[in-house]
Amino acid sequence: MSKTGRTNPRRADREAKRRKAYPRTEHAITVRSEKRTSPDLHKLSRAVIAIALAEVDAEKDRDSREEDRHDH
Repeated sequence: MSKTGRTNPRRADREAKRRKAYPRTEHAITVRSEKRTSPDLHKLSRAVIAIALAEVDAEKDRDSREEDRHDH
């Protein structure tokens, strides 16, 4: 609404055009299930352990290099 209290007829036209451009229609949504095999937990656990051991080895190497630097 304007300062004078009157509505702007052009704004109403614009809003009507906007409503026509995007009609609100309902769409049917379908969901289909997909059967999946469960993950190989033994294989995953071995991989996680291998990653953890590699991180520990890398940390030990980093610590030993820092000690060598401090000794010199």
